[in-house]
Amino acid sequence: MSDERHVVFGAGQVGRTVANRLAESGRAVRSVSRHRPTGLAEGVDWRSADLTDAEAAVDAAKGAGVVYQCLNAPYTQWPQLFPPLQRTVLAAAQRADALLVTLENLYGYGPTAGAPMTEDLPLAATTSKGRTRAAMTAELLAAAEAGRVRIAIGRASDFFGAGVTESTLGSRFFGSAVAGRRADFIGNPDLPHTYSYVPDIATGLVTLGTDERAVGGVWHLPGPETVTTRALLALVTDVVGHPIKLRIVPNLAVRALGLVNPMMRGLAEMSYEFEQPFVLDTSTYEATFSTPTTPLGTAVRDTIAWYQSRGNTS
Repeated sequence: MSDERHVVFGAGQVGRTVANRLAESGRAVRSVSRHRPTGLAEGVDWRSADLTDAEAAVDAAKGAGVVYQCLNAPYTQWPQLFPPLQRTVLAAAQRADALLVTLENLYGYGPTAGAPMTEDLPLAATTSKGRTRAAMTAELLAAAEAGRVRIAIGRASDFFGAGVTESTLGSRFFGSAVAGRRADFIGNPDLPHTYSYVPDIATGLVTLGTDERAVGGVWHLPGPETVTTRALLALVTDVVGHPIKLRIVPNLAVRALGLVNPMMRGLAEMSYEFEQPFVLDTSTYEATFSTPTTPLGTAVRDTIAWYQSRGNTS
């Protein structure tokens, strides 16, 4: 696959990092997004496209050997807007006769009663976002089963890292900690919770797109070791050098706010992820591939350095 063009749809934190990793490894890579992103590596061919337009996506993917689906949709409109975006990328990969590497989250599994999540778990979600994710996965698997496209699916947990602001470990956690404010958290911080580090996610997706062993599989992408959120906060405290208080927002308050606030309603729907152990089992990937991962301490330090470099962490 190394001589083929790699086309990355989406230029957010993950998509941009995937494109840069591919370019740095000497591969021909095109980044596709509506607006030109900052921070693309030299050698990345950027293409502007409205990805609600199927023909624009098909045109952007011409000549691709591998297509990466790193798009997302606004959280409050996720179930409505995300499936059509995936169908557009699926059609583009199919027309190009390219391998489709898709990044997924863990919503499709639904609650697991604290048991570690493995790739063979059924997609038994009951929430709106979870059912949407499960249906999107089913579409990919059906297309592959019908021989219309080859796929490799990579799944990751909650993101953190440089540039990640809108997540559980985003501005209201890392940004607040760096600025000396209380860090906000929803749920129980004393339960183990897997967080996925963006550079490791990107490394995993590149592996899926460049190693034939990945084709046809669903893979849990590895990252830093899993600890409790409170233990992670202790690492943050050590790095920033000042005490950080954790403000725990009760789930009842989140659900009440969700009655009038669409964003809080979406958070309340998925709050079960922080009310029980939430552990991603990545042993199948690790036993198959030898790509390195980032130690948690290093990932925390690099994330803090990015927030500090911003100056304004509000």
